[in-house]
Amino acid sequence: MVGVMASVADLAPPAPLSILQEEERLFQNSVREFARDRLAPLARAMDEEGKFRSDLLKEMFALGLMGIDIEERYRGQGGSFFQSVLAIEELAKVDPSASVIVDVQNTLVNNAFSHWANEEQKQKYLPQLAEKSVGAYALSEPASGSDAFALTTRAVKDGEQYRISGRKLWITNAAEANIFLLFATVDPSAGYRGITCFIVERNAPGFSVGKKEDKLGIRASSTCELILDDVPVSSAQILGEIGRGYKIAIETLNEGRIGIGAQMLGLAEGALEHALKYARERKQFGHRIGDFQGVQFELAEMATRIEAARLMVYNAARLRDAGRPFVTEAAMAKYFASQMAEEVASKAVEVLGGVGFTRDYPVERLYRDAKIGRIYEGTSNMQRITIAKALLDPR
Repeated sequence: MVGVMASVADLAPPAPLSILQEEERLFQNSVREFARDRLAPLARAMDEEGKFRSDLLKEMFALGLMGIDIEERYRGQGGSFFQSVLAIEELAKVDPSASVIVDVQNTLVNNAFSHWANEEQKQKYLPQLAEKSVGAYALSEPASGSDAFALTTRAVKDGEQYRISGRKLWITNAAEANIFLLFATVDPSAGYRGITCFIVERNAPGFSVGKKEDKLGIRASSTCELILDDVPVSSAQILGEIGRGYKIAIETLNEGRIGIGAQMLGLAEGALEHALKYARERKQFGHRIGDFQGVQFELAEMATRIEAARLMVYNAARLRDAGRPFVTEAAMAKYFASQMAEEVASKAVEVLGGVGFTRDYPVERLYRDAKIGRIYEGTSNMQRITIAKALLDPR
């Protein structure tokens, strides 16, 4: 019987997606406790200051949140991609800024190193990323957003090294990062086939972090420009191969979209929690406002859409961990969760009424934080294109 069950399990889809294994649940609870006890009291101040506290960043490293699925031999936690998604979700319930710091580190930077780095690069950089160094993913440029490969940043061959010049914009984690995965073209005439990924360290000559953006939301998460003025980079700092940067970017961003879906899921869950608490406590006309059908219907709609997003995000993450195709599911999860989060956060503000419109309550901040979900790591329109192509031309 055991043999039969195993063979069936091999053919079956992943286990029910809302059901967590005990190890996953314990991990989720530990992140939830950190978010509640350490992040929650400081989230408003960090939003107002537009800066993430360095002591909290050190705590996230100490807890292993910055190297969740880095292998233990590289001093990581040896966890799964799904656990990264759980951490992103739990942090976002309290502070989406903290969530996106962990998201970029795990789903973009660490994953790119794990999949594409050679052994020497892994031994040098993965322990740093797991224990002390923030990573950043530098793809976007002034004229390169949705058209991600319209890069103008150049890497020119100079003997045994390359010299990189150009400008990057909207780079998450840039203010704190020490290690940058930076995309530049070695041959503009080759189009996307000339794009190459370089590992650039913060102290490289000619490299500097420029203006920090003053943003609507996720204000404690740094978003900066990078300025490269003839930055020397050795051939040993090429990630993958010359001309393979486009493939690294595409594959990594496909995974990163699941992380953004998880961020938006957690944000919406946090907004609903605040709305429910207020609906239980606030009284009008002698009754809790949660006793009125109009409020009940809004809360029910919010909870239902959150549950739908959870299943989509978890499904995409489980598929990725199982080594199955997940690109369409990742696009669907990111697209739906980002729409849902903005709508749920808006409804939460309305449930709280006048106080919800003030900065005294977290729902105002969550509403501002939600907007970016439809924009970064692939706009909603780009996700629609990905989904439609999969429907029209299935492989």
